[in-house]
Amino acid sequence: MSLSACLTNVFVSPGEVFDSVKASQPRHANWLVPAILVIFISWLGAALVLSQDTIKHQLNEVSAKAIEKQIASKKMPKEQADAIRAAAEKYGSIGTTISIVAGPVVAAFVSPFWWGLIIWLLGKVAWKGDFSFMKAVEVAGLANTIGVVEAVIRSLLIVGQGNLFASPSLALLISEYDPQNPVHNLLGVANVMTFWLLAVRSIGLRRLSGVSMGKAALGVYGVWAGYTGLIIGFGLAMQAIFQK
Repeated sequence: MSLSACLTNVFVSPGEVFDSVKASQPRHANWLVPAILVIFISWLGAALVLSQDTIKHQLNEVSAKAIEKQIASKKMPKEQADAIRAAAEKYGSIGTTISIVAGPVVAAFVSPFWWGLIIWLLGKVAWKGDFSFMKAVEVAGLANTIGVVEAVIRSLLIVGQGNLFASPSLALLISEYDPQNPVHNLLGVANVMTFWLLAVRSIGLRRLSGVSMGKAALGVYGVWAGYTGLIIGFGLAMQAIFQK
């Protein structure tokens, strides 16, 4: 199957795509091209989002609230608090720009190898499948094509709703999203595009290893739920520490 066919058919018949990947010679374009697409679309979406005055205002407001909350919890003297506010105003935009540029790059290139490792450990090491680590990377990379669509949908939702935290998730039910609220974060995790992506990864694991779909899905969704819970828990722990 050609690369273009893989990129399009992964949306409608991922099983056939992954069967083709398993049977063919190694092809680095299978993970590299989706990574480049994710970066390019993410950058375009970020440029569109940050061109909106309402989003800029909301971003500044969220940063200011976080700083004021930290200042209040630390009970800082006025001079120190003013210095922190001035530094945040001066360097905040730089940090935002760096995260917008570097974030998609890191995610696009780390994700295929991270999920490739998970698929390889589950399918090859645990379930004794017959495939190489790089085949798992190719499958994980092609599955990330779903992320390209998510980047488009998220950007359009943000612009359409004028809400920086809009996403195709249960967070759409929240009128005023608070990134420091654990309930809001949990609702944001319930993202339909994420579940679709996990389903495609499960199909890839099944086709590579030969295990049942139920077993593959249990492995993929279980690993995702585990490390997502750890990330949220770590965030709550850090929030509690800095508020002391």
